[in-house]
Amino acid sequence: MSIRSSVGRANQGGAVPRAFVLAFAHGGCWLAIISLLTLLLAGLGSRWGWWNFRSGFVLLAWGAYGGAAAASCGGAALLLIGLTRERAARTIVVAAAIGLLAGLVAFGIPWQWRRAAQRVPAIHDITTDPDHPPLFVAVLPLRAGAPNPPDYRGPEIAAQQRSAYPEIVPVFLKMPPDRAFALASAAAKGMGWQIVAEAPEEGRIEATDTTLWFGFKDDIVIRVTSSDGGSRIDVRSVSRVGRSDVGTNARRIDAFLKRVTSSG
Repeated sequence: MSIRSSVGRANQGGAVPRAFVLAFAHGGCWLAIISLLTLLLAGLGSRWGWWNFRSGFVLLAWGAYGGAAAASCGGAALLLIGLTRERAARTIVVAAAIGLLAGLVAFGIPWQWRRAAQRVPAIHDITTDPDHPPLFVAVLPLRAGAPNPPDYRGPEIAAQQRSAYPEIVPVFLKMPPDRAFALASAAAKGMGWQIVAEAPEEGRIEATDTTLWFGFKDDIVIRVTSSDGGSRIDVRSVSRVGRSDVGTNARRIDAFLKRVTSSG
């Protein structure tokens, strides 16, 4: 006797299999919704100061676990529906599908984030000039008490950066420093950064960028200097918290430099 026949006959003779389908379908659907809300609140609660970002990471993990369980329940419900001979109500099928798909999303987001963290070094200070990185001045009071100090760690972090992000290099422009400074300033504002200070006489721009989900604050300093009759633009982006930035600072610098070169 096949599994399908067994389940089908049991379903005709009693309500147990149908109860299983309902439990898996509705349970998976609600669990997926709760898991997605947990993921959302994990970041927003940290951003709004409801809890520490480390507590947010714990909630993130539980949201992933819940997503995996929801996907399993939704998949089990769809499997039971396929094995039975009765035609299930559309609402049950929809609930099971939501549990499966939304559960996979709830599990997939933290899983992808974790994979991204494993592919890059656990560093949070990225610069186009590891030998002589741009220095913060106006941002320093804003970083008071931050777990990550503003001081550059030197050769150790420079070697890791060069290996992981070889594309992070200075930009050279065939224009005088004052024009390059104006271009860099416009690009920084176009990135949506909060400008902390601009010192044209020093060729220095300082800004802060806040990540969308967890609200992490990363500080940026831009340095514009003369070079071979043109200008050189260096950038440094440093996270205030967290050992690893999951590649965020490198992506930020790369996006900024591409904006500058495309505008110049």
